[in-house]
Amino acid sequence: MSNDLGFWAVQVLNALQLSMLLFLLSIGLTVIFGLMHFVNLAHGSLYALGAYVAASVAAMAGFWAGFIIAPLAVAALGMVLYLGLIRRMRKSGPMPQVLITFGLIFALLDLTRIIWGDLALGIEVPRALSGRVSVLGIEYPVYRLFIIGLGAAIYAALAAILARSQIGAMIRAGVDNDAMAACLGINVERLFFIVFCVGCALAGLAGAVAAPLLSVTPDMGLQILIPTLIVVVIGGLGSLRGAIAGSLIFGVVQTFGAALAPQLSSILIYALLAAVLVIKPAGLFPAKG
Repeated sequence: MSNDLGFWAVQVLNALQLSMLLFLLSIGLTVIFGLMHFVNLAHGSLYALGAYVAASVAAMAGFWAGFIIAPLAVAALGMVLYLGLIRRMRKSGPMPQVLITFGLIFALLDLTRIIWGDLALGIEVPRALSGRVSVLGIEYPVYRLFIIGLGAAIYAALAAILARSQIGAMIRAGVDNDAMAACLGINVERLFFIVFCVGCALAGLAGAVAAPLLSVTPDMGLQILIPTLIVVVIGGLGSLRGAIAGSLIFGVVQTFGAALAPQLSSILIYALLAAVLVIKPAGLFPAKG
């Protein structure tokens, strides 16, 4: 097995696919943490809601309609949550934030059960992304390659926006020192609102992308929450580089651990998390603030 190039190619691609899916979730969560200092444990529930919206729309209008509408619908819900609840809780401290967003998890869980029930839903992969292609002598699903490419494209777009645009400079300033940014004339409250909605949209997009691979169930948000938090803690709060690094580390450890040491795969990532917390408590690439 160690000399089988096809085996290693499959594991690398599987690790990249898992990493890019986690990146779509973790980037919104880590920037919300870093910029707003807000602990949003309900982020995974927004991911599940995005998967449900995508599945429902895809059943009527096809995959691409669900792919577009799901992040918009979740962003709209994020707007409602921010204006009605999050904005009031932003200055309340970590413990009230944890309690209120923990309650939101179960509220959104029951909402999905009321609307869609407990039966699992699924989405068919569109014809353009179905089938397999040859990569290094092995056949690999086109849709999984699409996820890798989508994650890389979003990372490149966000990196360009944060590094070269005015709003990117404002976000970096807000993460480094939100009080000083406000003194310089930046509308920090509006910036918080935009970042929160974009983070929610990315969670919805991750749900839409994951739906053809996984069964869409009410508790899928709970299942993804812990891996996403691990990615954020390992990478560091408020950092795009930390989000991609944490996602890649988690994807590699989880994939290769399951393939090479299945009896230890469930504890490897937690051992790595503990090591990072001991050596670099702020994460590998935290934002300056």
